Amino acid sequence: MGARHFLFIRRKEKRTMLSMIAKTLVSLVALVHIVIAVVEMFFWSHPKVHGRLDFTPEQAQQAGMIVANAGLYNGFLAAGLIWSLTLKSDGRRTATFFLACVIIAGLFGVTLAYTTLAIQTLPGVVALFAVWTTRPKAERK
Repeated sequence: MGARHFLFIRRKEKRTMLSMIAKTLVSLVALVHIVIAVVEMFFWSHPKVHGRLDFTPEQAQQAGMIVANAGLYNGFLAAGLIWSLTLKSDGRRTATFFLACVIIAGLFGVTLAYTTLAIQTLPGVVALFAVWTTRPKAERK
């Protein structure tokens, strides 16, 4: 009985550790999207920002409102991920939805710059995998 009790505790500790890792990864993805939102909404007109995507100052000015709108959407993604972390009930479904949105947005963003794949898409995939691995076995079937 002692060994069985010990195994139960070890499984619970492992699940808790995976949950902490998943929440940390979701938090990091949210942080990345907060940074993206702030940069797109408030710093797009700075030459170092729009220059990374080879925009001229004139092109950057023309695209400014569209980029600010994209920044707002990135802010919504961050808000959804943060919301998933604060839910009293299990927030995995909410996190899964918003991480899927992050991944899709990142794949679409690759058409502008390949760095989007490393900054947005891959962290989203890793976080989603971590969230899925925290599901109890009964939910995995």
